[in-house]
Amino acid sequence: MFDNLTDKLDKALHVLKGHGSITEVNVAETLKEVRRALLDADVNFKTAKNFTNTVKEKALGQNVLSSLKPGQLMVKLVKDELTELMGGETEGIDLSGSPSIILMSGLQGSGKTTFSGKLANYLKSKKTKKPLLVACDVYRPAAINQLHVVGDQIGVEVYSEEGTMDPVEISQNAIAYAKQNGHNVVIVDTAGRLAVDEQMMTEIANIHTAINPNETLFVVDSMTGQDAVNTAKAFNDRLDFDGVVLTKLDGDTRGGAAISIKSVVNKPIKFIGTGEKMDAIDVFHPSRMADRILGMGDVVSLVERAQEQFDEQEARKLQKKIAKNQFGFDDFMSQIQQVKKMGSMKDLLGMIPGAGKALKGVDIDDDAFQGIEAIIQSMTPEERSTPSVINGSRKKRIAKGSGTSVQEVNQLLKQFNQMSKMMKMMQGGGGRKMMQMMKNMQ
Repeated sequence: MFDNLTDKLDKALHVLKGHGSITEVNVAETLKEVRRALLDADVNFKTAKNFTNTVKEKALGQNVLSSLKPGQLMVKLVKDELTELMGGETEGIDLSGSPSIILMSGLQGSGKTTFSGKLANYLKSKKTKKPLLVACDVYRPAAINQLHVVGDQIGVEVYSEEGTMDPVEISQNAIAYAKQNGHNVVIVDTAGRLAVDEQMMTEIANIHTAINPNETLFVVDSMTGQDAVNTAKAFNDRLDFDGVVLTKLDGDTRGGAAISIKSVVNKPIKFIGTGEKMDAIDVFHPSRMADRILGMGDVVSLVERAQEQFDEQEARKLQKKIAKNQFGFDDFMSQIQQVKKMGSMKDLLGMIPGAGKALKGVDIDDDAFQGIEAIIQSMTPEERSTPSVINGSRKKRIAKGSGTSVQEVNQLLKQFNQMSKMMKMMQGGGGRKMMQMMKNMQ
């Protein structure tokens, strides 16, 4: 996500981050490079120009040149201005109303149907809502079937009608059905087109008038860059939507749409899609995104994801096992499963400050744990609970059963032992010992 932009901004700010003398001239030169980086990321020209002008004015107004740490202050100004450009504050979704009605709009191929499912899953699992998905795309072949497949996948009911070609009637009937069956959120998936056209605009405007939604969201493929911003403007001029959803952000190394859509359309980005799975949805936080763009990571989101998978009761059991030296491979496996639920490995590592830069160009496979899982699954229950019993002949059998080598089995056992010792030290408060051990492992 935003790899190219992060790299270019880092290079642009490199001089100012150093301890060399900082002058009005090299501030201007740096901001010229920042503007070039934004334009390369497909940010709107006017937005990029206004951005660098504002940063320059603030930099000179705050006496950056004479401050003790001018480079750091300059980076902070760029970060604050990026945050402001993307909306400043985190915008929530309006769930008032009984039921709350959410109307989805966007072009065909933007990921509208998939995102409708992700949103339903998010509201069901995180907000304890009972959503109803409504199939109002009556034109695209298999669109209704696609929504039913998505609904089955996440355990959410889908309302559709056969033979009816009027999406206004379908949406109104769906709301009546929701009221009768205890659904407190209705998500209406509408038809998209390959380009903005009058028929499409009239149809969605008619649905909007008929159902009076609490939220109208415009779903846009972030990988289309500046075209995404222009399409959003055309929709907003007609529909006056409440917020933007950026999909496929995990595949966008430029990030132009995320940076300039708010300044052009003056509507907040509310959600982002960060992968193909149904839980790959995040609330959009402008300040956290600015941190990620500047290579500072996003520790807050990482902690939040960890807490979502954190089971307090299981953690207490684990603590007792570690204290009694009973931590085994079954426990290790359950920890791996929790990490996997947090999202893609590349996305998670991108949230760690500095990790994105260190791992630039490295292809991180989501199946990174596959070999480890195969080795553990090839162990007997005794070997998993008491790893110390694993001798040479057992290692050969485990390697053969998992399709790996004895060296890979040895490596896993070594890593497991180091991790067990570390956990034991953390339990006993041996911070200094642990730090020394980590240094020795490097």
